[in-house]
Amino acid sequence: MRNSSVWKATLGLQSVVVERVDAAQDAVTGGPLIEVRVRSYEREQSRCVVCGARCPGYDAGPPARRWRALVLGTVPVYLVAALPRVRCAVHGVRAARVPWARAHSRFTRQFEDQVAWLATHTAKGTVGALMRVAWRTVGQIVDRVVEDAKRGRDLLFGLTRIGIDEISFRKGQRYLTVVIDHDTGRLVWAAEGRDKQTLNRFFDQLGSARCAGIELVSCDMAAWICGPVQERCENAEVCLDAFHVVQLATDAPDQVRRQVWNEARKAGMGEQAKQLKNARFALWKNPERLTDRQAAKLSEIQATNRTLFRAYLLKEQLRQIWRAPTFEAAMELLDGWLSWACRCQIPAFVKLSKTIRGHRERIAAALFHGLSNARIEAANTTLRLIARRAFGFHSADAMIALGMLKLGGLCPPLPGR
Repeated sequence: MRNSSVWKATLGLQSVVVERVDAAQDAVTGGPLIEVRVRSYEREQSRCVVCGARCPGYDAGPPARRWRALVLGTVPVYLVAALPRVRCAVHGVRAARVPWARAHSRFTRQFEDQVAWLATHTAKGTVGALMRVAWRTVGQIVDRVVEDAKRGRDLLFGLTRIGIDEISFRKGQRYLTVVIDHDTGRLVWAAEGRDKQTLNRFFDQLGSARCAGIELVSCDMAAWICGPVQERCENAEVCLDAFHVVQLATDAPDQVRRQVWNEARKAGMGEQAKQLKNARFALWKNPERLTDRQAAKLSEIQATNRTLFRAYLLKEQLRQIWRAPTFEAAMELLDGWLSWACRCQIPAFVKLSKTIRGHRERIAAALFHGLSNARIEAANTTLRLIARRAFGFHSADAMIALGMLKLGGLCPPLPGR
């Protein structure tokens, strides 16, 4: 095998001629480095860096430009080549495209792919230390890799079942709206904001024809989600996430407990008030997860405070709806619960019954199709991990880029894998 072929295979180069390899000294650190002089195949020359079209030459450009490649052992490697400029009929005067690097980059594709892969698994500072670049450079590389991966790929193609939710990414009520494809589990869209205008931007990008193709949308009870979905996706059924419904029912007994606790405290019944204060977790937890002490506390509440125990039973009865074996049985339980809750004379549950009755069709759709926000909550957990690993983000765009790289199917494999 010729030396040039060995260097091409080692550096992962394609459509490139290796002219020579030189040992040199780094002008900044004084350490050794390797310079590999290359040129593109003739068929790859004189192409616009933006569109890739063949173009007439404009000038010779700089005599030599360097691109950082992956380290060989412990020695940095640079590709060196001339970079002429071309005159594109569409984009004007541009640098010619080179097959070993992305547009406007001073790093090879293999180098950037490795940096992007590492950025999805560890903090940018760690990636920068390992790859010998600044952490800001890591962010710029991630942006380039994401944009390059999006080119020629329609992330919104074929959407029929989606999930919509929001996630906080910074203090001060700073939120992202995220959209997940239930069929693939991919993050397909994200933007800063948590309102109707933000969600309408997603539907604008989707287009009216593809909006009509949306069949199911899972979400919580937020009006800023349900409203635009009903307006823009005429054929879509909204599936209300079970967790958010049960969460409301879990909070209601605690409201009753606080009310009873305040009444007992004001009436001078200190011991009873203390017992109610310590009953919080016994009322919250599922029956199968109660400790012996919490089960005894619940039995004591059953004997001494019928109203609070009835609130607990209402909460547990609502949970059983999602454990019903069939859709018909679940709807029968739901209608029975609504009838019981509206007559229970407990203000918190009377109010909750009105809320749930207003969303009955959306709950029924979730029960019938078996759709929840589980996928999108899993994606939110990964996004929170990304934010925690980075110790937060100043910019929503930086978090979205890393999120799309990790969850959007845009992350490149490690070079040579």
